[in-house]
Amino acid sequence: MQNLIDLNERILIAGANGMAGKAITIELKKAGYGSIKNNGKLYTPSRKELDFLDYSATKFWFETNKPTIVIIAAAKVGGIEANNKKPAEFILQNLKIQNNIIESALENKSKRLLFLGSSCIYPKFASQPIDEESLLTGELEPTNDAYAIAKIAGIKLCESLRKQYGFDAISLMPTNLYGPGDNYKKNESHVMAALLRRFYEAVQSSENEVICWGSGKPFREFMHSEDLGRAVVFALEKWNPESAKAPKKKNGDILNYLNVGTGIDLSIAELAKEIALVSGFKGKINWDKNKPDGTPKKQLNIRKIVDLGWNPSISLSEGIKKVFSTLGKELNNI
Repeated sequence: MQNLIDLNERILIAGANGMAGKAITIELKKAGYGSIKNNGKLYTPSRKELDFLDYSATKFWFETNKPTIVIIAAAKVGGIEANNKKPAEFILQNLKIQNNIIESALENKSKRLLFLGSSCIYPKFASQPIDEESLLTGELEPTNDAYAIAKIAGIKLCESLRKQYGFDAISLMPTNLYGPGDNYKKNESHVMAALLRRFYEAVQSSENEVICWGSGKPFREFMHSEDLGRAVVFALEKWNPESAKAPKKKNGDILNYLNVGTGIDLSIAELAKEIALVSGFKGKINWDKNKPDGTPKKQLNIRKIVDLGWNPSISLSEGIKKVFSTLGKELNNI
């Protein structure tokens, strides 16, 4: 199958300094993109160099650099507590970031655009595993609905621009991510990063107890960021939603977004035990049930992207070991 993009593309990775953006940049380079010998270019501006919240700055940057491929990994992200405390920031900033980039890409005639959504776009009580067409069929999880609504707006904007203007914008819905460059800040991190930090610090301090949030009963699916990077490159190269062989909605309409994950979940309690094993923690794990659990189960149906030819490659145990091996260095840099 011929690639839909070329090695000489000028590729913008918005959010290149975040966990997802770093992984995507690494996989693009592995595939030969951004190489001088291929006349390619990778743009990885830091927030200091280009603030995507600023429409005028974003518009000027696009007019100056004319990227042919745009990847949107830039977003304001955080765990349950951060989403609960600052919902206005999560919806407003994410809407601004994605709208500024997508509109600028459209106006400057970028060839392809890939928008990263999130599995939190799906209803709290969606049928499991969650199919793409579960979107907008039920109530969202209230602890992160502001973030989810912004992401849904991004998906629908990409879908609408394809329909009205023929703009080649696609979206991927990753499951919960972890990997190098994750956010380990207290009260801001997602569950995987929060647990990794707690168990690491407990071992370093010779503590005999770790207290985890919630009941431990909810089920979650986790994917290493390296697998996401591979999925983004694969989608840009191989997935044309308008192809006769591409996944479609049940009614035959174009499907503009695909789930990306491992298709395997486990309870938070099982995750804590796995991290304890990797970290060497031998103490007791207790649960603070006064803290929220969030959605009871969130497992993605990844059949459609697997049918296209992509598969995850890093198991959870392997991934946790890889992250834990460099965790001390990452925590020292916070």
